[in-house]
Amino acid sequence: MVFIEKLRQGSNLKNEILSGLTVALALVPEAVAFSLMAKVSPLIGLYSAFIIGLITAVFGGRPGMISGATGAIAVVIVSLVVRHGVEYLFAAVVLMGIIQILVGVLKLGKFIRLVPHPVMFGFVNGLAIVIFMAQLDQFKVPNLAGDLEWMSGAALWMMLGFVGLTMLIIHFLPKITKAVPAALTAIVVVSALILTLGVETKTVGDIASISGGLPKFHLPMIPFTLDNILIILPYSLVMAAVGLIESLLTLSVIDEMTETRGRGNKECIAQGSANLVCGFFSGMGGCAMIGQSIINVSSGGRKRLSGIAAAVGLLLIVLFGSSLIEKVPMAALVGLMFMVAIGTFEWASLKIFKKVPAIDVIVMIVVAGVTVFFHNLAVAVFIGVIISALSYAWENAKRIRARKYVDDEGIKHYEIYGPLFFGSVTAFQEKFDVMNDPDEVIIDFAESRVADHSAIEALNKVTERYAKQGKKVHLRHLSADCRRLLDNASAIIDINFYEDPKYKVAVNELG
Repeated sequence: MVFIEKLRQGSNLKNEILSGLTVALALVPEAVAFSLMAKVSPLIGLYSAFIIGLITAVFGGRPGMISGATGAIAVVIVSLVVRHGVEYLFAAVVLMGIIQILVGVLKLGKFIRLVPHPVMFGFVNGLAIVIFMAQLDQFKVPNLAGDLEWMSGAALWMMLGFVGLTMLIIHFLPKITKAVPAALTAIVVVSALILTLGVETKTVGDIASISGGLPKFHLPMIPFTLDNILIILPYSLVMAAVGLIESLLTLSVIDEMTETRGRGNKECIAQGSANLVCGFFSGMGGCAMIGQSIINVSSGGRKRLSGIAAAVGLLLIVLFGSSLIEKVPMAALVGLMFMVAIGTFEWASLKIFKKVPAIDVIVMIVVAGVTVFFHNLAVAVFIGVIISALSYAWENAKRIRARKYVDDEGIKHYEIYGPLFFGSVTAFQEKFDVMNDPDEVIIDFAESRVADHSAIEALNKVTERYAKQGKKVHLRHLSADCRRLLDNASAIIDINFYEDPKYKVAVNELG
């Protein structure tokens, strides 16, 4: 009773339930489509959407956010399913969940802040292209030899026509009314039209049956040997990373929409727990869904109750509506997935190519390219972050400056401006004219910051160069950490307890 009261607190019960049921109806075609993309039974995707959606709704760090089987995970697992079979997928999902739980327990969710916007643009654009390209297989049919070849003639035009009709309904219906989900309406209209006209076309039931009961506990049927763990580990790592990246990015989007703040590490633990359970109930794994989460929030679902209603509603559809779902034509699902791809693609990113630095454009293209060609979203994001970080380091390396002057006492001053770190140490050392400088030199760091161990080594080298010439050098405005780490600190540093900074230096000794 206490739990139910917490669900109802501060929420409109009617809006929460109706919003959740709307999401449940829209989840069905997407879960089926993502399952087919991953080369698994549609029932696996539907079970995954129910399990992940329910657990994250109850325990997640962002009330109102919807999770389930997603295209981001589907594009990762398809090669595992094709090469090793579905049982290896279930084991990989279990390991994926364990990894995500560890990320949450270790409080590593905060590192999503390190993902720059160009990387996010490249990530979603690459994902959109992969989802789009995955649908092209539905335009192929087996020939007499059993090989797939492109449709032609009336069959092709019929397929294109129904796909186009589905897309038009999804696009224009929300402009007329939002009382019913556009995706579900499109599926129903196109399915009814095909059945009425008696058009022969491929349906979901032709691919696999989705008739089933409640999800059943199932241990992955693979030998738990080191060799098998090494097979699934790379997939699990990528799935865990992709799932958390998309979940935490979705959490940030919903935070902005609701002007509230979710808990990233709690969401990591909830996503991991959901995938762990999912793997033991024959699931394909999943993560947060940007589109469905936006639908839920826009429809008034702001609390956990809406997510619970969506998950339970989906299960009821599976239990009692499977015969209807099996009649859904593939043309309608392809049209839906084309619209998902179009909606996922960040079209605004194309308009800013001439307005942002060239390196940002390069990052977007590289991340999208790696995603499309290698189907590895996690590696694509990591590459983008690394390129962005190196670019930032290079730009900061060029900013270090030194203002030089000789005072009335004949002492030369070097006033350093800009950060001193591994990228700027070479430029820093080139600022000094050791041979021609007077016998006494002051290097002032009031407007600079010694950032890492490379900077400390650079200071040591500069002071050694002056010492070899018999000249005295004074270092001013250094933190206590810098003073401790300099080899000959006591002889060369002027300590001012009132003005010297208190920052830490990033070195192993201080870790």
